[in-house]
Formats: sequence, C-alpha cells, structure tokens
Amino acid sequence: MPKQVDHEQRRVQIAEALQRLTTRAGLEGVSLRQVAAEAGMSMGSVQHYFKTKDEMLRYALEHRHKLRSERITAKVLAEGPPTPRSILRACLVEILPRDPGSEADFLIGVAYFIRAVADPAMAKAFGEGMPELLEFFADQVRQAQEAGDVAASADPATEAALLWAIADSQGSEILMGHRTPAEAISTVDYYLDRLFTP
Repeated sequence: MPKQVDHEQRRVQIAEALQRLTTRAGLEGVSLRQVAAEAGMSMGSVQHYFKTKDEMLRYALEHRHKLRSERITAKVLAEGPPTPRSILRACLVEILPRDPGSEADFLIGVAYFIRAVADPAMAKAFGEGMPELLEFFADQVRQAQEAGDVAASADPATEAALLWAIADSQGSEILMGHRTPAEAISTVDYYLDRLFTP
C-alpha cells in the first residue's frame, strides 16, 4: 500500500525549516536548496509544495501568525475567564522576545520587515493583519470602556496604536540588550495599569 503523505504537515515542516534558517541568516541569505537541506527533504520535494521562494515565504508568514494566535489563545484561557485587560496583556507579552523561542520569532519578524521594505508584494503580505490587529486592540479598549474599566475619554484607536508601539519598541530594546524581558513586561503592565483606571 502506498505511503500516505500529509501535505499540510510537509508544508509546515518546510516553513519551520525556513524559520530556523531565517533566525541565523535572515531571509536574503536563505535559498530553496538550504531550506530543503534543513527540512531533510530533496529540492524537488520543496518545489513540489512551493514553486517560488516568495510563495514559501508567504506561507511561512501565515504559519507564524497562526502559531502566535494559538499561543495567545491558550495563555488567555489558562488564566481564567478572559477580560479585555488579560487579552491585551497576553497579546503584548507574546510579541516580546522573552526566551529563545520568542526571540527567534521576533527575529523572523524583523527579517520579514527588512524584506518588506524593498518588496511591495512582501510588504502587502507582511502588513495584511495589522489593521485587524489594531482594530482588535481598539475593540478590547471599547469593551473595557463599556464595563467602566477604562475612562470614557480614552480614544480606542489611539490606545491600540500606543499598545502596539510599546510592545514593538520594547522587543527591539530587549534584542539590543538595553532592557531585560522582565523590564519590558513591567513597562507593559505599567501602561495597562494606567489605561485600566476608570
């Protein structure tokens, strides 16, 4: 009987090999041949699933977003009934490079950002989820306002942009060795404490 191949699992295997290489060499230094070797597959197998490097990069980006969403959901649910504050905190902390895994994830994001600056197609793919993310943050602020946990005078869209900026900038500071993960998380909590004061 012929061996059954899980095609989605093969795509994930390739995406994860690409991500490991990206943390070591950035996106520009990664070839399909290197990804095939890292994944333990032939070049032909990789090309069977992804015709071009850009197609592989877009899939790996989507896979990264999916894994991050799953981690955030699991973390929020593990902490008890979710609240706007606990949801926002989980999202912001997840962005920060706190350990080897999250540091690699942050570096992958930086590599994609660098590629997106010079590649309009990658810029479109890289930025696709940002409006939805900011609207999700803003919606959490609105829900907290309705519950009386955030001042009615707060502007949800501006708060969403500030929350993203805090986590994103703190991540860069951690990578540069200017702040520790604990200090960055403390900054996130400081801002959330100020925001969630009716």
